[in-house]
Amino acid sequence: MPESSQIKGLIFDCYRTLIDIQTDENSFDTYDTVSKWLQYHGVKIDPLVLKEEYRTRVKYIFETSAESHPEIKVEEIFESICKENSIWKIDAKKLGIETSLVFRSASLRRFEAYPQSLLLLEKYKDIPKCIVSNGQRVFSELEVRFLDLYQHFDFIIFSSDLGYKKPDARLFEKALKRLGLETHEVMAIGDTPENDIYPPQELGMQAMHIHDAWKEVSEIEEEEKTNGED
Repeated sequence: MPESSQIKGLIFDCYRTLIDIQTDENSFDTYDTVSKWLQYHGVKIDPLVLKEEYRTRVKYIFETSAESHPEIKVEEIFESICKENSIWKIDAKKLGIETSLVFRSASLRRFEAYPQSLLLLEKYKDIPKCIVSNGQRVFSELEVRFLDLYQHFDFIIFSSDLGYKKPDARLFEKALKRLGLETHEVMAIGDTPENDIYPPQELGMQAMHIHDAWKEVSEIEEEEKTNGED
């Protein structure tokens, strides 16, 4: 990592940068769980039909969007599915949100914060920081809060709020504007070069792969420990 005098703001990716996560949105069990839960909320839909409807609606949005890198709002997908398959009167909007959370929890296989990233956040706790994520606010914000990461950041930008996602550089432009810094004063950190490294670099920011950031912080920690023993 560069000296703090050179870098005045940090932009972090979320998943596989701060949060180690694995989900399975293709598993029958994921949709079976959601289907059974929906039975108790007035929606009757077979798990395989639910899976096909979900995938079809996501694909349609991607194919018909004017954006180069379109994004969905998962709660709106489930809202439309629930509305069309309800067997009694429902609050489709509310149920869409709740179904999104059940869907996420049913698909979740691994979920924890990287300890190396926690060290990184602590090391640079005095520098303004934000998250720019290809995430669904409906559950991603809760995940950041649950892992006690929220407190480290000034704000979070989720692609689901915007209708487009990384590598669209506009997400980084929005983060830069909110940080109120010059491009050369900000460094982006993430795990995917196409999404997290190249777009901010094209805007004039510095960028670093999360593994390199972990390595540098580890070396700094080791150096400080050695100096302290002298």
